[in-house]
Amino acid sequence: MSRIVFDRVGRTFSQGGDSFKALEDVTFEVAEKEFVAIVGPSGCGKTTLLRMAAGLEFPTSGAVRVANREVHAPGPDRAVVFQQFALFPWKSVDENIGFGLKCQGIGETERAKKVAHYVALMGLAGYERAYPHQLSGGMQQRVAIARSYALDPGVLLMDEPFGALDAQTRVGMQEELIRLSRLNPRTVLFITHAVEEAVYLADRVVVMTPRPGRIDEIVDVASIRHAEGWDGKERIEEVMDQESFIHLRTHIWKLLRAHRDAGKDGH
Repeated sequence: MSRIVFDRVGRTFSQGGDSFKALEDVTFEVAEKEFVAIVGPSGCGKTTLLRMAAGLEFPTSGAVRVANREVHAPGPDRAVVFQQFALFPWKSVDENIGFGLKCQGIGETERAKKVAHYVALMGLAGYERAYPHQLSGGMQQRVAIARSYALDPGVLLMDEPFGALDAQTRVGMQEELIRLSRLNPRTVLFITHAVEEAVYLADRVVVMTPRPGRIDEIVDVASIRHAEGWDGKERIEEVMDQESFIHLRTHIWKLLRAHRDAGKDGH
């Protein structure tokens, strides 16, 4: 199993002799092969939660478990895709995709076969020998996602992976991720500031409060998606025109706006 569980998670940071609480009593889970997005205001602890699941940070209270084991360090069962593409500039596309496999001791023949599979899956055929500086931002992020998938992780952790892309490229990558998640599903935790992106991609959307980050509401998108029949084959503009999508987007925006307005009023 590759379920992610956040169990009463809290996180306090120290800064300049002072301390501040970033997260408080956060409890939710991401089921196996479920796609969950987290949205919330800047500083609410979204990325901190993802880094805890990755084993890069740790809670000061509560626990984070993946596959029923408490997370104490990074592991090959989890792959992370960051906003910055984090490719090796001196390695070609196929070398970047195969890097993790090589570190795992996968033989050259099997490694080449896996790399070729993900090159084809991500629409990178013909660019195998290209270097990152020769690729567009969208293509670089495809390489980063292919590298993560090639490791065959049970869990994919994505921290605003499309945040640095222009609007048109971002839409293309969202559609690409939907296609890939249908073909090769993983347990996905996805951080984003874009409400539309969260609703389009996720099965559920976790809406967080301002710092200290708590869960405001968890919005079930999958049941509405299934009921309305948008199954990932439609283009994003076709989905965004649907009344059910507009309702979900508006509901989440109202939750976020309520906290922002409360903050302005000093509450």
